Amino acid sequence: MEDYIYIIIAQTGTRPARFFRFITKKPYNHVSLSGDVTLSEMYSFCRTYRRFPLPATFNKETVGQGTLGKFGFIPCEIYRIPVTSEQKREYDRIIQHFADNRSVYSYNLLGLLAVYFNIEWDRQKSFVCSQFVAHTMEKIGIPLEKPACLYKPDDFRNFPGATLIYSGELNSFYYDVQSDITHHRNQIAR
Repeated sequence: MEDYIYIIIAQTGTRPARFFRFITKKPYNHVSLSGDVTLSEMYSFCRTYRRFPLPATFNKETVGQGTLGKFGFIPCEIYRIPVTSEQKREYDRIIQHFADNRSVYSYNLLGLLAVYFNIEWDRQKSFVCSQFVAHTMEKIGIPLEKPACLYKPDDFRNFPGATLIYSGELNSFYYDVQSDITHHRNQIAR
């Protein structure tokens, strides 16, 4: 049985997201990781509090809560990447490391400019969302096409080995999957 990691590329309606979309001219400006297709746990470097862009650091994101709960319509694409069971265990270990050491990490505010201008600047304890995703992929043994510090969210739309499994609205995907799980559980209980 194959394991998968999921990359979620989205466009929220926050002011910074709208600004980045205007500057980059790209449809999506945020990227997260999930270890399962239900997206019950998504991880990224993003704002800590719904109302304020800073402080920002490593955070668990939940559809319908926090910043993702602020917007009823969140365009997204979801990609599936096949991984070995060893890579999946390493993914889980890395996510746990970031969760356990959250206070050590920060949002790479200066890195936003470096990424935009394609300047290679690897800061060990600071990430933007796309740098975190690329860093994690590299650490679990998935080869990158360029340094992790240069990745932008849009780069994951053409990530080697990734298969697009959904293009549409994030809330709809999430609640449809949750509904399918509930229906399946009810069928088993009968």
